Amino acid sequence: QKTFFQASNPGLFENDSDVLWQRGHVPETIAYHGRVGINTDAPDKVLVVCGNTKVMGRVMHPSDSQAKQNIQEVDTNEQLRRITQMRLVEYDYKPEFASVMGIKDT
Repeated sequence: QKTFFQASNPGLFENDSDVLWQRGHVPETIAYHGRVGINTDAPDKVLVVCGNTKVMGRVMHPSDSQAKQNIQEVDTNEQLRRITQMRLVEYDYKPEFASVMGIKDT
């Protein structure tokens, strides 16, 4: 699987003093050392996507079983006791957040 990036004006990225894109250590990958924003020029996290996304494949999370070892069953009664000590809450999204994120049922 290959990943391609295309800029509308590639000449904007020719400043050698600001080289943040590099070939990755794994074949056919690239690495960017900084924050990436899609539809935003002010990302406040490593990757910020403003808009809908479409994923053609799996999204891997650190909690995925492929990242774990020594998986063992636990005492169900003890876990239920712990759950009864959890603080459960209900909430409504703030209208300004809901409208930006396209959430209709707040």
